[in-house]
Amino acid sequence: MENKITTEDLIEQYFTPEESQIIHQEISEEVAKWGGKRKNAGRKPKTGVVLDFRIRVTATEKQFIEYARSHNLNYEKLMQG
Repeated sequence: MENKITTEDLIEQYFTPEESQIIHQEISEEVAKWGGKRKNAGRKPKTGVVLDFRIRVTATEKQFIEYARSHNLNYEKLMQG
C-alpha cells in the first residue's frame, strides 16, 4: 500500500511554520465563508421514535375503510367486479 501525501504534509514540507499557519488561517476563513462542515449540520440521529402513519382521505372514504375492515371485505374479489 502506498503512503498517501496530504495537503497538510505538503504545506508543512514547503513552507515555514509561520507561513503554514497563515495558510491554515486563510483556509479556515474560506471554508467558513462558503459553508463547509458546520456544527449540527446533517441528519439528526434516530432516537427510536416511530412516526405516525397518516393517510389523507375524505370522511366518506374513511367510513368505507372502517366498514370494509369491520366486515372483512375481500378487496381482490371486490375489484374484479
